[in-house]
Amino acid sequence: MILVTGATGTIGTEVVRILAERGERVRAMTRNPQGARLPAELVQAVQADYGNRDSLDAAVAGADAVFLLNAPGPWIEQHDLAMLDAVRSHGVGRVVKLSAIGTGENTGLRVGAWHLPGERALHQGEAAWTVLRPSSFATNTLHWASLIRSGQPVPNPTGDGAQGVIDPRDVAEVAVAALTTPDHAGRTYTLTGPELLSLPDQVDVLRKVLGRPIEIVDVPLDVVKQQLIAAGRDPEFAEGAVHGQRFIAEGGNARLTGDVTAVLGRAARTYATWAGDHRDTFGV
Repeated sequence: MILVTGATGTIGTEVVRILAERGERVRAMTRNPQGARLPAELVQAVQADYGNRDSLDAAVAGADAVFLLNAPGPWIEQHDLAMLDAVRSHGVGRVVKLSAIGTGENTGLRVGAWHLPGERALHQGEAAWTVLRPSSFATNTLHWASLIRSGQPVPNPTGDGAQGVIDPRDVAEVAVAALTTPDHAGRTYTLTGPELLSLPDQVDVLRKVLGRPIEIVDVPLDVVKQQLIAAGRDPEFAEGAVHGQRFIAEGGNARLTGDVTAVLGRAARTYATWAGDHRDTFGV
């Protein structure tokens, strides 16, 4: 039995789908099983919350492996440690944690600081572990879709800063490999796409895929922070997000690795491939 946390999110949904298609026994952890769109005949949905230890015990009981995923934010440390305590109590044999690129490095990024305690706790536990540190997701550009459909410009807070943008499907496939085989125990993988892309580069790809003009407008980072807080985001999250965007703009995340290829035996998907596969989402 493989327990997938964050089972209704971008990566978790893909992990659940792949595992179920491969005939693995899957338990999907979510706060709202009734609202989750899961194939009931293939996946066991379980209600649990990181703040409720009894619910974590119920979710973990009988699991052989856990995919540990948290939404970005300052709560990650608390959630990771709560789940790993349940993992220890129930003798789970394998844990794969979704972390973030740059964790454990001297970058000053808050997201890395949020993930590092969980990574360290994994190393100290008895379960076999694998850590995945992905770069920026291609799906992050989906929030441009409504702007593109209405002819509005795409906001650019990161200038020409480039990243190894990765298709979440590749992250999920690496996670499944680590969850289902012993070959990746004790490994930390930094997962990137095959090319460095700036925001203008991604917009240029979308122009070609969609066959329409798309404008870009620069947005100061202080405005970005105000917008995040106004939208109801946690102020610490907003500060961490802005710091990360500044890091990108300054070239700090311009890195590529071959870890996807090493695990999957094929090249990572390009952003152009992802964009083509999601063309309809942008209303074209």
